[in-house]
Amino acid sequence: MALGFGRLLGGTLLASLALGGTAFGCELKIGSPAVLSGPAAQWGLALRGALEFVAKETMQEERLVIDGTPCTVTPVVIDSKYTAEGAASAMNALAAEGVKVVVGAVGSPEVTGMKPVATRNRMVAMVNSFAKDAIGPQWPNVFHIGPGPSGWAGPIIDKGLELYDFDTVAIVAPNDQGGTDIASVNAQVFKEKGVTAVEEYYQRGTTNFAPIITRLMGANPGAVDLASSPAGDAGIIVKQLRQAGFTGPIFRLGGPGTEEIGRVAGGYGVLQDFIWFEPVAMDENLRALEEKHVELMGSPRPENGDYFRWVYAARMMIKAVQAAQTVDDAEKIAEAMRSLPVDDENIGAGHWIGQSFFGINQEMSYPFAIGLIQGGEQKDFIRAEAVSEG
Repeated sequence: MALGFGRLLGGTLLASLALGGTAFGCELKIGSPAVLSGPAAQWGLALRGALEFVAKETMQEERLVIDGTPCTVTPVVIDSKYTAEGAASAMNALAAEGVKVVVGAVGSPEVTGMKPVATRNRMVAMVNSFAKDAIGPQWPNVFHIGPGPSGWAGPIIDKGLELYDFDTVAIVAPNDQGGTDIASVNAQVFKEKGVTAVEEYYQRGTTNFAPIITRLMGANPGAVDLASSPAGDAGIIVKQLRQAGFTGPIFRLGGPGTEEIGRVAGGYGVLQDFIWFEPVAMDENLRALEEKHVELMGSPRPENGDYFRWVYAARMMIKAVQAAQTVDDAEKIAEAMRSLPVDDENIGAGHWIGQSFFGINQEMSYPFAIGLIQGGEQKDFIRAEAVSEG
């Protein structure tokens, strides 16, 4: 019988799972600096939920066996506060606990803060982040959970141009690395598609978006892209844009969160024409994963669709640890990861990419989806195949 529990240590939240009633001879601690507070918390909760699920799945099905002995898997999740400083602090706390395997963080500021700590403490990590330097040859033990806008913005913009008539776009994002890296890549892809792009940045933590809305309406764009604005911020921006009379399509080329954006904005009727990157295309295999989550955890999966990507990432890390036959040698685990095919029993097969954009072939690419709301009505997801570099 599995038991989930949380504990407080030094004012930070740690989430742990232990499996009782079975003798285990080794323990894998999976650390995670995850945003658990503030407007971006929905992303971190999806990460934490995925780690808790994969830990329980691994132990129940004995997916991690080293030297003939099943291992416990313990997630240790600490609030990164979606800042570089918070992530560095979380990583130092994880290092103090002897953690060598990390899954997370979610955003660019966090990943910027965590990578030096991971390198110094010889950790292996699977990160998200849409930063231009999320991974690179200088961080050989850092892998990327999946392609950012450099991989999937093009197909989504193509679909938007097919559905809507516009030749200008205003891109809105926070003015830190978590916003500028994504927005600038989006702008470049829009320009490559013949769309004139302007970028509008705001201070993270802003609550009054009226001046931004005024500037956007003054620019009279044909479309707006919310890029990586946190879901709470994005919902307010959409609501105020529609109230100000903006009728064009709104893109979200920076991560999932449409349910929360719609809730904050006042419903999908307010979103009207909305097109976004969805991490996965829902099908019977993913519904089976949702059902398995309920069976193992006793509650539905986290709402945010990033949950599926983190399940993929955590399972890949478990496979690498299993192949390396060690829970604490980061070099061996990273070497094993490079030799694994990108594949998941529920999400499907993909490719290792990243050489052309990051200079290192350590980015997972797998099938994704294009989400679409037209006239306030959500349409079926449009499946897009895994991007490859070959």
